[in-house]
Amino acid sequence: MKNLRHFISALRSENEIIDINTPVDPNLEIAEIHRRIAAEGGPALFFHNVKGSRFPVVTNLFGSKKRVELAFPHDPKLWIEKLTSIISDTPPLSLKGLWQNRHTLSPLRHMGTSVKRSNPVLQESMKEVDLESLPLLKLWPRDGGHFMTLPLVYTEPPGGGPSNLGIYRLQRFNKTTTGLHWQIGKGGGFHYGEAEKKGDPLPVTVMLGGPPALMISAIAPLPENVPELMLAGLLQGEKIGITKGSICNECEFALLGHAPPKIRRDEGPFGDHYGYYSETHPFPLFECKQIFHRKDAIYPATVVGKPKQEDYYIGNFLQELLSPLFPLIMPAVKALWSYGEAGFHTLASAILHERYKRESIMAAMRILGEGQLSLTKFLIATDQPVNLQNFEELLPTVLERFCPKTDLYIFSNTSLDTLDYTGPKLNEGSRGIMLGIGEKIRDLPDTFRGCMPSKATDTRAFCPGCLLVKMPQNESVENLYSHEDFAKWPLVIVVDNVAKASADFLWTVFTRFEPAADIYAKHKVHRHHLAYTGPIVIDARMKPSYPEEVTCDKATETLVSNRWQEYFQ
Repeated sequence: MKNLRHFISALRSENEIIDINTPVDPNLEIAEIHRRIAAEGGPALFFHNVKGSRFPVVTNLFGSKKRVELAFPHDPKLWIEKLTSIISDTPPLSLKGLWQNRHTLSPLRHMGTSVKRSNPVLQESMKEVDLESLPLLKLWPRDGGHFMTLPLVYTEPPGGGPSNLGIYRLQRFNKTTTGLHWQIGKGGGFHYGEAEKKGDPLPVTVMLGGPPALMISAIAPLPENVPELMLAGLLQGEKIGITKGSICNECEFALLGHAPPKIRRDEGPFGDHYGYYSETHPFPLFECKQIFHRKDAIYPATVVGKPKQEDYYIGNFLQELLSPLFPLIMPAVKALWSYGEAGFHTLASAILHERYKRESIMAAMRILGEGQLSLTKFLIATDQPVNLQNFEELLPTVLERFCPKTDLYIFSNTSLDTLDYTGPKLNEGSRGIMLGIGEKIRDLPDTFRGCMPSKATDTRAFCPGCLLVKMPQNESVENLYSHEDFAKWPLVIVVDNVAKASADFLWTVFTRFEPAADIYAKHKVHRHHLAYTGPIVIDARMKPSYPEEVTCDKATETLVSNRWQEYFQ
């Protein structure tokens, strides 16, 4: 797919996009229409008549597995599987081996960029920079303003080096300025830090639209020094066309400017992809100096909130695409999966080699030290051949083998994903590792038949070995592990609502606890290690310090409900 227009045409041919010509408001209304369609597994949405802007808006482009796959008809996943097979089966690669596999290796010539003479993105230039003429969306009622939610933010490190292309939200402050939400662990933020140390502004280019490969690559969890533009060419099946100024020539908009050093401004709140609001914090600024765009430019946007949203399908596609590479980078890791249902960074799982005793803990630590995987809050690992995408299969497999004395590790005083507010401060928190390796050591109960503790009001087994317990938020859980009727349950999780937690387990549990603060068990120090005795109790209730869950306001709900038939006439 050469550009956004080609992708929209492909969606039309598959009846995967709907045109909405009714006037709609970028302030909350578009987002609520999007959410209702997305919740039903519906198509992409093309809003042709957006109040306050001459530019149309397209959303939900990647909101299903089918649409993500339509963006890449030549199936790059198959090619990566073949490539990794060649590397694994025939090391070291000789000239003879390269020649024998030349057809499989030929897509490598598409890596990178190519300067083009034809540059549709430069067709028009605004006489005066006016970000307020763009149809930026406000998604949730408490959002601090209107945001770009699919901006492709391009930076280069001062002095040269690999570029970074990332999707970092931009809050519009006025006609020329936005916030720049560089989270920890992101390449653009590292570039800005280098420039700021020198007292220099960092040149920034923000692109909107373009080839689907460009948008997907900007999210990919690549090693820090691997430019996203290299992956984009492979995904597209040809080099990414750029202007002499490194702007993707097929984009819809290109915003040129810089991030000035040592200047911050409060950004947020913003209803984010964990399903809660990110609160207001100071972030760098993007000062826009020039805006180019196509004559009939289309503004792309996405809507984030409680999973599953559009980013869920993008994230799963990238995991499936890159999964064959993990064993090459980390030989003791057979398989790896992060859970979009919980926002990806809160929970990951792995199948590990155990070729010698306790190799698994070394492999688990390797995962937590690798690129964006280092933001993983909790890692569950086994050596058994389970389907990691089926958590209800994985968790009992681990719990059957889990020894609390040796298989639970909590690392305090670490960084934490910027969007995760379970820690004591922004960007601060802890990590956890739970292992279930080797032969089974217990049979798991699947029904609770004992007496509940006096303050508990409901219980339910989520799966064999894992018991959900409802307790009021003001009641302590510190001694819950001593309750004798919980003794056979290796994992007890305290929640606000058992029925909701059972139906939406990954999101309810893993977005609402921090390992160092919310895991309880009997323990003693043995060889400088906390050796636990089961059951392990996790407090996954909402805490007073957590930001509120995102919900649509009543006025917008009513407006959209009343106009629903209008949209689709």
